[in-house]
Amino acid sequence: MKYLVAACLLTLCAVAVAQTVTQPAQPGAVDSERQRISAERGKLEAEFSAEHASCYKKFAVNNCLGDVNEKRREAMAHLRRQEILLNDQERKQKAAEQLRKIEEKSSVQKQQEDADHRAEALSGYQSRLAKEKQKEAARVSLQSREQANTEARTSRLLGNQQKAQTRAARTAAEAEETRKFDERQKEAQNRRAQHESEKLKRVNPPARSLPLPE
Repeated sequence: MKYLVAACLLTLCAVAVAQTVTQPAQPGAVDSERQRISAERGKLEAEFSAEHASCYKKFAVNNCLGDVNEKRREAMAHLRRQEILLNDQERKQKAAEQLRKIEEKSSVQKQQEDADHRAEALSGYQSRLAKEKQKEAARVSLQSREQANTEARTSRLLGNQQKAQTRAARTAAEAEETRKFDERQKEAQNRRAQHESEKLKRVNPPARSLPLPE
């Protein structure tokens, strides 16, 4: 009767363990179940040892020992099957945990890679923007220098033109003064010549012409 009850209990435990395998185990559940199986094995071993010893007090010793050993094998087989289920559950838990860690690591790595890509893209954009600004500043500076050079050339050209006009005007004025001076000199010479001529006429009047013969 005791072994029948024990077999039923072991069967129920096996069912419970099988259900545990199909559902996610809570932290420590596998260790707790393993301790329960170990305690159950120790209890059954003690009971079977006591029953085994009692067989020697019976007439059919061999038959009694055979029954006890058979029941022991069945009970221990039940416990072993539970252990196998627990081991399988533990392997699945470890595999799931390792997979979770790998996925987390992969997720973190992917997030880091995405962050690195975003940082690299931002850095590239900022670098291109800085280069564009430098190019624009260089272009504006070049335009400013070209404009300044053009204005300087224009100013020099206007200055040269003004100088040339000034020289031309001065040359024309000098030529005009020279012409006027020459004219005054000629006029003075003419006046002196006329004065000398008139003076000579007053000193030596012209001779009268002789009368014509009759």
